[in-house]
This record gives sequence, structure tokens and C-alpha cells, in this order.
Amino acid sequence: MRKKLTGLLAGTGFMLACGTSAFAQELTIFWAEWDPANYLQELVNEYEAETGVRVIVETTPWSDFQTKAFTEFNARGSAYDMVVGDSQWTGAASEAGHYVDLTEFFNEHNLNEVMAPATVKYYAEYPADSGKYWSIPAEGDAVGWSYRKDWFEDPAEMAAFKEKYGYDLAPPENWAQLRDIAEFFHRPDENRYGVAIYTDNSYDALVMGVENAIFSYGGELGNYATYEVEGIINSDQNVKALEAYRELYQFTPPGWAKTFFVENNQAITEGLAAMSMNYFAFFPALVNEASNPHAAGTGFFANPTGPDGHQFAALGGQGISVVSYSENKDEAMKFLEWFIRDDVQKRWAELGGYTAHAKTLESEEFRNATPYNEAFYQTMFKVKDFWATPEYAELLIQMNQRIYPFITAGEGTAKDALDALAADWKATFEKYDRY
Repeated sequence: MRKKLTGLLAGTGFMLACGTSAFAQELTIFWAEWDPANYLQELVNEYEAETGVRVIVETTPWSDFQTKAFTEFNARGSAYDMVVGDSQWTGAASEAGHYVDLTEFFNEHNLNEVMAPATVKYYAEYPADSGKYWSIPAEGDAVGWSYRKDWFEDPAEMAAFKEKYGYDLAPPENWAQLRDIAEFFHRPDENRYGVAIYTDNSYDALVMGVENAIFSYGGELGNYATYEVEGIINSDQNVKALEAYRELYQFTPPGWAKTFFVENNQAITEGLAAMSMNYFAFFPALVNEASNPHAAGTGFFANPTGPDGHQFAALGGQGISVVSYSENKDEAMKFLEWFIRDDVQKRWAELGGYTAHAKTLESEEFRNATPYNEAFYQTMFKVKDFWATPEYAELLIQMNQRIYPFITAGEGTAKDALDALAADWKATFEKYDRY
């Protein structure tokens, strides 16, 4: 148990002017070890300058982030005042009492409108459609696409594509065009391939990729309020979506059966693929010439629409929550009041954070700030997520087990895989008395 009091308040002219002295309070935010956490530390340094309260962003590798966080939660420890936790944690953390209920804070600050509504639904609200909130959307993220703009704009390629498919070569507007373009650029003899997609089944990579298809084909994973899955996860739309994803797999580079964000960025940086699926959080490396020799020729687009005009994308990212065992909950709430300010959210975006703040996202300044921000803006109002119930890990494993053999090896049919998954999920929800 750490006493969050450090030395005398340094650099606080306000305190001196008032003729008082005080100890500066310290807040600790726990997050995974990656660039956005570094950006957050830069941001909270400005909070310290403004308030005198020191904020430390403590990090740990992604591989043990969840384990370390929940070990502390379950011990009712006060090491962390806030955590930037994955959206899937919301059910487990709220039901176990680890998170402070932020519903009153949400309503007082009208955060349903301040933040992009889709991010509120999936980062903050639990149970589904309950009007109860546990996190503030912090690091928005979703799955989008990068592409070799220089290949697309090559006059010879454009002419050949138009002759074969009857329409102009451009970033795909729908999944049918995505498939055509992947087929067109798939040239194994030239070591050039059509597309890179997520296939790793060890956590959520494959599921996130397939969600991109499911949601845009008009499908859903289930009814998050009633836990109904039969006829939803194995719907006709989802069968077609799974078949479409399997077809894209035919146009991936060789050995693409266990890939996630690292390999999908490499598909662009190594000149392997015409298009590549990835989280927006990993796109900064693709516009950096030091990490991508094709940076000048790389473009970005949002997940295309499905056959009936639906356009959604799989959600990534995290919300920031107050830990119920913190000894500094009042100060943490003051920090959140600062964090949601318009000027702070604008600054968060300038530093490199992926804001979910609607006004910032909609601004021309933000949308033009990087080559991928426009696609990010379009996406964050059209995101959907996986189950956030405490048993989400079991649901994830079951989905991976059912769809992986079909996607990567063509075993069975899409309908067989999803029918079996519906039965798995129904049994899991029965086991946990969700009905």
C-alpha cells in the first residue's frame, strides 16, 4: 500500500501566493507499455504543471497487463488510482466491484454527446443498454486499412484493372471491391500479394478481423442485453461474412496463418501486399520513412461497406476507469474532469493519442493532421465490439476454435462453424446463469 504523498509542492506559485504550503498529491495510472502510454505521460505532465498534482503513468508489457491489473484488483490493492483498461474488462471489473461507478459523472458532463456515441457504448457502458458507465473513452482505436497508393495510382495498373473489372481502381468502397482488388494484385510469381488480414488465433486477432466482415455484412455476435445467440451469430449474414473472409485469405502472402499487427505492418513495409488490415494505433509507423521505405506511397481507408450498405469496424482501444480501492478517488475524479475538457482532448490528439472526443474528431484540424486521421474519424462513429461479459475470454477461445480451421484450412463450411459456435456460446451463458 503506497502513501501517495511526495515532497513539497514544487513550482506552485499559487500556494506561495496564498501563503500556504502543502504536499503534492500523486496519482498513478496503470496502462500497457506502448507509445500511447508515453503520450499520456506527456499530457499528464501538463496536469501537474496546472494543478501541482503529480501523475505517473505506470506501464507493463501487454503480455502481462491484464494479469498484473487483476492481481492487484483481486487483492483490493491501492497501487493504482486509475487504469486504462481494455473494453472487454468492463464486465468483470464492474461486477467484481473493482471500478468506481461513473454514471453520475457521465450524466453530469453529458459524455454521451461529448464522446463519439459508439465509443461510449463499448468503452464505458455495462451491462448493455443499462445506462450505467464505468470508464471514460480514452484511447480510441479500431481496425482500418493501409494500402499501396503508388500501386493503385500506377497508370498501367489502373488500365488493366479497369479492363478486367469494369470500374476504376481506387480504395475499395465495399467488400466486393476489396475482394476484386486483392485478387488483382495477387501475383505470387512477382512476390506480390493482394491483402494481409488478421489470422492469429491465440487471442483476439482473428476474431477482430472477422468482426470487420460480420459487422459490415449487417451481422451481430448476439444480443448483448439478453445473451441470445442462436440465429444471430449463425445468421445468413454472418455465414456470408465468414465466407468472404476466407476468400480474402486466399490472397494473402505465404505463411499467413498466424499473423497479427506486426506482420500486417510488415506486409506494407516489406512491399508484400497491396492492402493490409491493422489497428489505427499502428499506422504511425507506416507514415514514418525510417520504419517504412514506402511511406510516401502508403494510403489509408476505413473498413468498407458490406453488400447491403452497412459500414462498421471492430473496436480496439481502452477507456480510463477509477479503481475502487484507490486512496485518492476524489483526486482521480478531479483528474477526469480535466481530462474530458475540450482543450485537453485537443491536446491529447496533438500529442498522438487517439481521442474519442466528438468535437475534436470532427474538426478539420484533426482530420487533416495525418494521412490516416480522416479514416480514423470516419471509423470511430461506426465501431462495434466483442462481448464485455466477465466470461468473454471463454467466448473468445470458443470463437477462435470454431472459425480458425475454416478460415485458414478450408475445413468444413462457414455455416457448420457458426452453428457449432452458437451452441458453444449458449452453453457458456447457461453455465454462468446469464439467462
